[in-house]
Amino acid sequence: MKRKLRRFLKQRHLKITDVVLIVILGLMMSIQVIRWSGREIRQSQAAIPQSEQVKLNFIQKVAPIAESEQRQSHVLASITIAQAALESDWGQSELSQKYNNLFGVKGTGTNSAVMTTKEYVNGQWITVKASFAVYPSWAASIAAHTKLLVDGLEGDQDHYEQVVNATNYETAAEALQANGYATDPNYAQKLIAIIQKYKLYQYDND
Repeated sequence: MKRKLRRFLKQRHLKITDVVLIVILGLMMSIQVIRWSGREIRQSQAAIPQSEQVKLNFIQKVAPIAESEQRQSHVLASITIAQAALESDWGQSELSQKYNNLFGVKGTGTNSAVMTTKEYVNGQWITVKASFAVYPSWAASIAAHTKLLVDGLEGDQDHYEQVVNATNYETAAEALQANGYATDPNYAQKLIAIIQKYKLYQYDND
């Protein structure tokens, strides 16, 4: 009887030891997996340059507003986002940060501010001082941009009709340049490049 009891205790002791070893090994493997996961996350974050992250953050902030505007006005969201990015240096320009003006819209009167800007005149870039509109928010700036495209210019309400009626971003970008929205001779191509690189067409409503 005593011999059987000792054998039983010995066997049970071995089983408990095995369990303890398994638990310890499991814990060690879990810790290692957590370390690997943390390293992968840090490497993934480090893989995105800060300047690129600024652009992605800008898109996330502007895209919902641009989509909302498109549902009301039919101005493609991709065009709105690309123009805002190009005109405001991805929300980093003084005009966009200080006065919420994303599109370099000129303005007069008390609700405006004089700033230095560059314009393409007679085949070359020149620095000039101009008066720009001031907005309470980026959303207000985007709404004003949409209104300009939809309502057109004074005496020419259909000036940007081709932009508003465009069914794809290439046509809209080319129409903007053809109708003199900007003085930059490469304006349309710059917009198209931004849209394609960041897949902004995914924000266009069907």
